[in-house]
Amino acid sequence: MSVHVGVLALQGDTREHVAALREADAEVSTVRRRSELDVVDALVIPGGESTTMSHLLRAFDLLDPLRQRLADGMPAYGSCAGMILLASEILDAGAPGREAVALGAIDMTVRRNAFGRQVDSFEGEVTFDGLDGPAHAVFIRAPWVERVGPQVQVLARADDHIVAVRQGGVLATAFHPEMTGDRRVHKLFVDIVTGSR
Repeated sequence: MSVHVGVLALQGDTREHVAALREADAEVSTVRRRSELDVVDALVIPGGESTTMSHLLRAFDLLDPLRQRLADGMPAYGSCAGMILLASEILDAGAPGREAVALGAIDMTVRRNAFGRQVDSFEGEVTFDGLDGPAHAVFIRAPWVERVGPQVQVLARADDHIVAVRQGGVLATAFHPEMTGDRRVHKLFVDIVTGSR
């Protein structure tokens, strides 16, 4: 039986995640409303702009329902901005009144735009625990993780900075695997969701 994974579709690279998840054999739908969030087994929070996504979560009345689903154990995967939102603490969270919100799904401290501005974006290979060989990683205004709690598993590093983590059913990467043809990270997430049912 396939799992039903939602992709938060308020802002960011939604279409790429939908395609990657379908290739990883998941049933996929987009999530913009609470009713759509209520019916999925898991959620992907895509890359984009974390302060804009936070604003839209509030505007669409999704912030509290999403926090509750995560607290209740819903599996989730966040890439780039999604990693930022899944954190328990965000450094450089943004201008007052427009801050990125920490959903608290992973016990970690994340620094926004840690690798630099858009012009500092880069690609490279990272060793990723649980994958058979390196993953090609695309970093775009990417965060990094500065602290992890004792229940958090570090899966990958770039330049000695933590760029992929997992805590229980929640996975996060600072990079964008959906922008490559490599579907192993999405397949890993689908397997996590399947195992949590």
